[in-house]
Amino acid sequence: MTIAIPSHLSDDDLKARVKALARGEQQATALLIAHLAEFDGRRLYLGAGFSSLFAYCCEVLRLSEPAAYNRIDVARAARSFPAILPMLGEGLLSLATVRLLASHLTAENQQELLAEAAGKSKRAVEEMLVRYFPRPDAPSSVRKLPAAKPLMESPRASAVAHVANLPLAPALPAPARRPVVAPLAPERYEVRVTVSAEARANLREAQDLLRHAIPTGDPAQVIERALRLLVEQLRRKKYAATDRPRATRGTTPGSRDIAAKVRRVVGSRDSGRCTFVGKSGRRCNERAFVEFHHDEPYGIGGESTVENIKLLCRAHNAFESERFYGHGRPTRSPTPPGTSAPATPPPHRREQPNRPISAEGA
Repeated sequence: MTIAIPSHLSDDDLKARVKALARGEQQATALLIAHLAEFDGRRLYLGAGFSSLFAYCCEVLRLSEPAAYNRIDVARAARSFPAILPMLGEGLLSLATVRLLASHLTAENQQELLAEAAGKSKRAVEEMLVRYFPRPDAPSSVRKLPAAKPLMESPRASAVAHVANLPLAPALPAPARRPVVAPLAPERYEVRVTVSAEARANLREAQDLLRHAIPTGDPAQVIERALRLLVEQLRRKKYAATDRPRATRGTTPGSRDIAAKVRRVVGSRDSGRCTFVGKSGRRCNERAFVEFHHDEPYGIGGESTVENIKLLCRAHNAFESERFYGHGRPTRSPTPPGTSAPATPPPHRREQPNRPISAEGA
């Protein structure tokens, strides 16, 4: 089977094709799950010479181990609760969300839980489940992790390195543990991370300095206070957020700098989120890597005013720049004193697209 990158498709055709293929994949996955459920029920893998459905999926169906495990788990849940299958086919549930739900489903609650989980992400389903099945808080603890042990050299590797008179490659570091952020109950989360010795020392000092307010030295309470102060500091730095703003002269005409009062109003108005809106009407709402964007580009005379500034994430800021200028981004030429910015755009400017969202509509 020959598959090539569909570079010949137009943008609209490519988007339509991607949606159709994703839809087809969802339906194909649901069909595979349904057939695996029956295959497992009949234990046909035994007659094929395999001791488990897992081994059959990996060796005959050529699924990866995680893919086989996930599909078998979901197939067994679907065998008990067939309502899962059409929801998988329609994309209302994913393999990940079904696996989360599987251990909680009963004949009595399946209709309610499946309906509430429909269309939700894995994280949203995790938070939904703790409302029904809250877990106790994780006990606060701080412990030292064992030192990573270097990988042992094999005799063959040592011999080859000696003969070639080449140094052995350094041992690979132990894989870093992924941080854990898991909901335990409504408004309660378990957060587990690995920190440096310096961070541990700072935590201890903070515990000691806060004993008058937190006699137990509970790390969770100390970290909550620290994060609250950090967020306030970061908002003050990025958006000039303050309860007592000082009077300023504002931004000098022609300057690219954005005055504190402009950043303050824009940050509050746009809720610290990207305001880009696509053709379908969906707003991006990304909070990471958010930047101040000149609606009327600075390069053609756009000023740093509340009306002309909005928040865009880095990806959409670059996207708007490319839509406006093309891939080459010009620098603004200085305007002689007493003259205004050019009334017409430079020759290399593309036709300006429709505005995705107005500053007031963010």
